[in-house]
Amino acid sequence: MSSSGFKKNESAVASDSEFDDSTHEVPPNPPIRRSSSLFSLSSKDLLPKPEQKEYVAFIEDNRHFSLIRNLHMADFITLLNGFSGFYSIVSCLRFTLTGKSHYVQRAHFFICLGLFFDFFDGRVARLRNKSSLMGQELDSLADLISFSVSPATIAFAIGFQSTVDVLILTFWVLCGLTRLARFNISANNIPKDKSGKSQYFEGLPVPSNLVWVGFMATLVFKDLILDDLPGGYLFQGTVFEFHAIAIGFFLQGCAEISKSLRIPKP
Repeated sequence: MSSSGFKKNESAVASDSEFDDSTHEVPPNPPIRRSSSLFSLSSKDLLPKPEQKEYVAFIEDNRHFSLIRNLHMADFITLLNGFSGFYSIVSCLRFTLTGKSHYVQRAHFFICLGLFFDFFDGRVARLRNKSSLMGQELDSLADLISFSVSPATIAFAIGFQSTVDVLILTFWVLCGLTRLARFNISANNIPKDKSGKSQYFEGLPVPSNLVWVGFMATLVFKDLILDDLPGGYLFQGTVFEFHAIAIGFFLQGCAEISKSLRIPKP
């Protein structure tokens, strides 16, 4: 178990091996981020990380439904973000089964609903002045579903279906996954301004994928999907054929995992 968020406490119940932090010295109780979202990152840091005894109490809590009992109100809102992303995927599947475009429009709506919950969970955590042991991890996982897997599913449903198209979409999702994992490790090490706000985004944040959601919603509205996708194929008729627009997914994925791309925060 890693202890990157706190120093070793000799009086803790846990063993030395569980909470050893001899390799990396960090300030006691560094600020914890609530969310990896485009909006939450623009806000001031939250409360200090929970103390070591809280981690121990969480791990050793053997009560019935202890996991549910340890969730905060903001965590339940984050779960609604994950629900929205999954329901968007289900709506895409219904579109592929029926061909009725209102299902894919519904998929776009649920992604937007997920964005609302992603924005709202951080605000609730700040209003209640409480940080959560599971908050950041839940938020990253929910963002992966709502802003990475779900948009990629929509892209496939509306016509990006060649083998290379799917490989590019897979790369795009994996870049989002990697970006979120890096955020959980490095968020507290990004330089802050006097107010405690991070000075820049390290690579594009995953919610920037919403640009594609808006673009694909426009294609659906104009009925430019499936065989009518704009831009046509590259290498058409070969095993390597793919839609020219798919290059955009690839480039954005590269921008998400870039460490040298630093976008100043508003």
